[in-house]
Amino acid sequence: MKIEGGCYCGAVRYVAEGEPQVKTQCHCRECQYITGGHPNVIMGMLNDGFAYTKGTPKQFSRTDVEMPRTRDFCGNCGTHILTRSPSLPDGVLIKVGTFDDPSIFGGADVVIQTADKQSFHHVPEGARIFERWPQK
Repeated sequence: MKIEGGCYCGAVRYVAEGEPQVKTQCHCRECQYITGGHPNVIMGMLNDGFAYTKGTPKQFSRTDVEMPRTRDFCGNCGTHILTRSPSLPDGVLIKVGTFDDPSIFGGADVVIQTADKQSFHHVPEGARIFERWPQK
């Protein structure tokens, strides 16, 4: 699979090649901040198949939490491109809304952090559901 995408203003572009490692919908409170209130819809891809093809994103990591995630975003328009998680050192979690063709996502296989889910959030049928982080 080849995914191309970028930010809202076009200053940052990327390509991701390979098979998705995970297709997830996350309802954690942190993701709700980032999305403006809804769950975060992400596709996990391996680092080896991911590259920025235009621009350089800015990054943000919280300093007040253990094992913070790093978020790549466009410094111009603010679009969040992806998340890098210490629990997935070989991959990136790309925001589906940044895909040129978001329909290739197809839907989440895994829904996590439903303990933080809001009443107006929807959970797709058939997905594996976890109240918190799935245990390995």
